Amino acid sequence: MVLGDSLSAGYNLPGDKAFPAVLEKALRVRGHPVKVVNAGVSGDTTTGGLERLDWSVPDNASGVIVELGANDMLRGIDPAIPRAALDKIISRLKQRNIPVLLAGMRAAPNLGGRYSEDFEGIYQDLAKRHGLMLYPFFLDGVAGDRNLLLPDGMHPNPVGVQQMVSKILPTVEQFLASLQPR
Repeated sequence: MVLGDSLSAGYNLPGDKAFPAVLEKALRVRGHPVKVVNAGVSGDTTTGGLERLDWSVPDNASGVIVELGANDMLRGIDPAIPRAALDKIISRLKQRNIPVLLAGMRAAPNLGGRYSEDFEGIYQDLAKRHGLMLYPFFLDGVAGDRNLLLPDGMHPNPVGVQQMVSKILPTVEQFLASLQPR
């Protein structure tokens, strides 16, 4: 499953062009018989993801990629709030024996160095604290490249999603290899 926001939900994209569908297809091509469920909600913050966690992620989920935080950052929310929400999401999934791959986010440069440091540190700190696999930046290779973004300059277009999948694929394959059959 991918528990996320518009970046994984596929904002303004057909369902088969959204990150989870493209990731599933790429994994199947590489011999992994997986089903990747899209549990992304556009506009979701980390707090929103926490509020819907129990009904969004069923107990039989083999693993979850948690991709949240971009909307918190864009709203300039105090990094302590997404840190606490992500910590609770991870803790609750671990309590349910559902492994987590944490996908990080970077802060926009206009928010300042202190904010960026505090915000970006959330992901490394939580991955280390909980012993999680971390993919440091979900939009790696896509952020800031107008050719890979929708006209809004923030959300990936279909080519951008392909780029995101190709970048994260080795990490997801490592994550899959670590999962126990459920």
